[in-house]
Amino acid sequence: MSVFSKSQPSAQPRQVTILVSDLSTKGVGRWGGAVRTFLLAQALDRLGYRIQIVGSVFGELGTLPAPPHWQVVTVPGCPYPGYFRSIARLWPQITGDIIYAQKLKPSSYGLGLLKAIAHRRPVIVDIDDWELSWHGGDHYRYRLRPRKFLRDLLGKDGELRRPDHPLYLQAIESWAHHATAITVNTLALQQRFGGVLIPSGKDTALFDPDRFDPVAARSRQGWQDYKILMFPGATRPYKGVEDLLEALDQLNDPQIRLVIVGGSPYDDYDQQLQARWGRWLIYLPKQPASEMPGVVAAAHAVVVPQRDTPETRAQFPLKLTDGMAMGKPVIATRVGDIPQLLGDTGLLVEPSQPPQLAQAIRQVLDDPEQSGAIGRRARQRCIEHYSLEAMATGLHQILDRC
Repeated sequence: MSVFSKSQPSAQPRQVTILVSDLSTKGVGRWGGAVRTFLLAQALDRLGYRIQIVGSVFGELGTLPAPPHWQVVTVPGCPYPGYFRSIARLWPQITGDIIYAQKLKPSSYGLGLLKAIAHRRPVIVDIDDWELSWHGGDHYRYRLRPRKFLRDLLGKDGELRRPDHPLYLQAIESWAHHATAITVNTLALQQRFGGVLIPSGKDTALFDPDRFDPVAARSRQGWQDYKILMFPGATRPYKGVEDLLEALDQLNDPQIRLVIVGGSPYDDYDQQLQARWGRWLIYLPKQPASEMPGVVAAAHAVVVPQRDTPETRAQFPLKLTDGMAMGKPVIATRVGDIPQLLGDTGLLVEPSQPPQLAQAIRQVLDDPEQSGAIGRRARQRCIEHYSLEAMATGLHQILDRC
């Protein structure tokens, strides 16, 4: 029987609860259906499991891309001690036969592990980022001074009142091995935590270049006079956009534009980029996942210029498979899993090297025939290894054991 059949053997669990730390527009809801939570849900849906997504909302909820047959349960999130009330409200709502905690955080895996122990259910933890890497990684230490500790614990804005403070993240890492199974997004995370590698899939039927005319897509946006490089995602210093813009300075080609889709939801970083490199930049607001294929169709190339940092070594850049699925040549840096993900279907340069980026950009734009061939190979690789179907195949084996 195909693993994609909607009919499951009676011994299989019928419902999976995906437990999420934050469903707000600053958390999982930030990029809609493009983030891993919803990719996992789509893959599990294709396997015939009933989907329940449960989580807190620290801020604005926004619109979640959940079809009507999925159950979504949310409660307001807040600092401790009020967060204990949120936990009490979430607890009876976690009804899945399998608990799938997304991210190694106390507010997802910590809660899921307690529920699994109390109700004798299997719990899987999915690790798609090294959460502690944002706080210094292995070098992080909480400096325990009595006065500071009391202020952090009891003060109105005390740091230790945050449900996912790095001290708690550090503690929860040591409990990862208590999960029934671990899934990870990258080889770097697998080396650190073990588990089964399940790369994030892409809906390659939705991201299908045959559905779009690139020339018409550029004309709709008013970009018909430009060679379009695209960076679809949140801009942060470690993502190397500054290196890319320095490369454009070196090329000094008035026909080239860099389109950033979404930008930074965190701070004024985009304004800083605009102030220095505005002549090269075009910004598009965050797009629904269903609209992204039409946006990426307008690109001549997708660029993923990650710098080599602890954060990026553990990341699977979803913008990489945006370009691959749409048959676009991808220019990327040799950081983390990117060389293995692209294989021979993209152009790789060293991180933090604007001259190498400039040379790769020139190569792609000056030889459309070769670039088209690279893009076609990239799409085929994406279908084989990084589609929702490939993701579902790996998940089926794990959940079958559970």
